[in-house]
Amino acid sequence: MSQEPTSQTLTRLRAFFAAGKTRDVEFRIDQLKKLKEGIRKYESDIIAALYSDFRKPPFESYATEIGILYTEIDHAVRHIRSWSRPRRVSTPIIHFLSRSRIYHDPYGVVLIISPWNYPFQLTIAPLIGAIAAGNCVLIKPSEFSPAISAVIAKMIAELFDPDYLAVFQGDAEATQQILAEKFDYIFYTGSTAIGRIIMTAAARHLTPVTLELGGKSPAIVDQDARLDYGVKRIAWGKFLNAGQTCIAPDYVLIHRKIKEAFVKEMIRTIHTFYGEDPMESPDYARIINERHFNRLLHLMEKGRILSGGTIRRKDLYITPTLMDQVSPDDPVMQEEIFGPILPLIEYDDIDEAIAFVNQRPRPLALYCFSGNKGIQDRVLRETSSGGGCINDTISHIGSQELPFGGIGESGMGGYHGKASFDTFTHQRGFLFRSNLLDMPLRYPPYHGRVFLLKVLFRIIG
Repeated sequence: MSQEPTSQTLTRLRAFFAAGKTRDVEFRIDQLKKLKEGIRKYESDIIAALYSDFRKPPFESYATEIGILYTEIDHAVRHIRSWSRPRRVSTPIIHFLSRSRIYHDPYGVVLIISPWNYPFQLTIAPLIGAIAAGNCVLIKPSEFSPAISAVIAKMIAELFDPDYLAVFQGDAEATQQILAEKFDYIFYTGSTAIGRIIMTAAARHLTPVTLELGGKSPAIVDQDARLDYGVKRIAWGKFLNAGQTCIAPDYVLIHRKIKEAFVKEMIRTIHTFYGEDPMESPDYARIINERHFNRLLHLMEKGRILSGGTIRRKDLYITPTLMDQVSPDDPVMQEEIFGPILPLIEYDDIDEAIAFVNQRPRPLALYCFSGNKGIQDRVLRETSSGGGCINDTISHIGSQELPFGGIGESGMGGYHGKASFDTFTHQRGFLFRSNLLDMPLRYPPYHGRVFLLKVLFRIIG
């Protein structure tokens, strides 16, 4: 079944938005509740589709793709009335007797382009913010995860008016056609390379964007880190979804004194998690497609494999792999890994580790494992990243109170909780001028008034 032209879909979405229905907060709440009911109805289909696309374990599917969305929707429903209410702010004395307010206006018709690695969650999470803010939405899911993209299209079509929310499926060429159109806002999650293409397309229409990209997120493990907890948390964050996570620890900066103990504990932990042969584990996912599989094999060509390195092409399987003796110039350190390969880089002093991080583009996440408050503070103060954790990995993405987003090459803008509402909302400032009196000083002719103006600003300053 062919899709209608994008321009035709946008015409319908614009007409729906212009009718004003989405500005009603109760309408938005109803749509969010409907979305939650729909996800619950489609739970088994979502889990089956994710398994079909890349053998994602049902536990991981529910934890990272479904359950997290229920809390996001509930949070938005609880707070949307207060978020949407016009906010009164103070007014400078120069505007005596006036009032100032900030209104929260939806942008209009927004485009959400989602990736394949968490294809359901990273489609629906920004959609929650777009609905809460009162927008109409065109959704473009990834062609690399076709089973879940089909479920998303079916669910949205069943739940919502097609003039309000629409799904457009297709390959990279279809995405290019979509980007040729004018949107009021674009929200993109994916690679830094494609992020540049999105931003270039948006610039043609001066369309504001949020870019949720990636990067090489480091985990610094200092000599006083608690390894029994720290190694488990790094292994979980790294090998979840077979490493295909934008905020997975990309490499470990490990203090030389504890490297040997770290390696032993990591090998033992991987065995505990996935058994003697992770390929037989029901809890370990597969690589999304052959292109990414081949890319990962290339990344393992330089350096020494300490553990893992086993592959099975027909199953797109790569075992959890630890690498050592890698150079900053090796392929594995030149791009985001996005797979189950974990390089280790030694350091002797925390200054070394901080310098190594700062010599590279700012990452989407940064993780520091240390029991030393001074080390923790230094890492936070002297590095820059989109977000991160102290003594954990990935968990910061699960908080509705923490904005999630990148900085520099890892992205721009943020979302989750109120940050999602703010992302899809234009803050519109208005001053209400009183008619009780008027100030003649500001009107021409200005002869001899500069001195009075200076005095006035000194008084009110």
